[in-house]
Amino acid sequence: MTATASASHTAAMLGMGSLAHRPSASERFDALYETHADFVWRNARRLGVPDSAADDVVQSVFLVVFRRLDEFEGRSSLKTWIYEIVVRVVRDYRRTMRRKSPHATDAEPVDPGTLSAPPEDRPDAQAGRAEAARAVQELLDGLDDAKREVFVLVELERLTLNEIAQILHEPAGTIATRLRAARADFEQAARRRRAQDERRLRWTA
Repeated sequence: MTATASASHTAAMLGMGSLAHRPSASERFDALYETHADFVWRNARRLGVPDSAADDVVQSVFLVVFRRLDEFEGRSSLKTWIYEIVVRVVRDYRRTMRRKSPHATDAEPVDPGTLSAPPEDRPDAQAGRAEAARAVQELLDGLDDAKREVFVLVELERLTLNEIAQILHEPAGTIATRLRAARADFEQAARRRRAQDERRLRWTA
């Protein structure tokens, strides 16, 4: 099923199409899960949930989605509505983990498949995409939670400032200021990484 067809199918199953028979809540939820599960998993990881906890976080997100599905009125895009739930669940996860282990870090080895679209078939393309995904994840790990949320939403999910303001319940101007700071921090970290890579290449040459 293509992305466009899948989105259209989901809209129809949610009762927003022209179906003569309104689908059951279970049918609507199943269609929504099929279309958006990968999106939820990928962004839970991007927002700092370790791989070992990602399944639990995704399950928690869809439990909220199931409970609130009848509340969705189409005033925002379905993607924006789900992302708002993802952000809230991930924040709850972080708070819980910090209470349990205040000195722990969320960092752990990254499976690039959880962060990016399916790789191309060529082995060299797969290797390049895998390394790029690891590099991006390491740089994201260097941002604080607030900057990381905004950076992921804009740079990786391509949402607008107004959509992000709706998700985070903050003014668009605040989001724009935070985005500028996040981009500066990300670029500074990227420069440090490039310098480290160049030094390693010189040492091994």
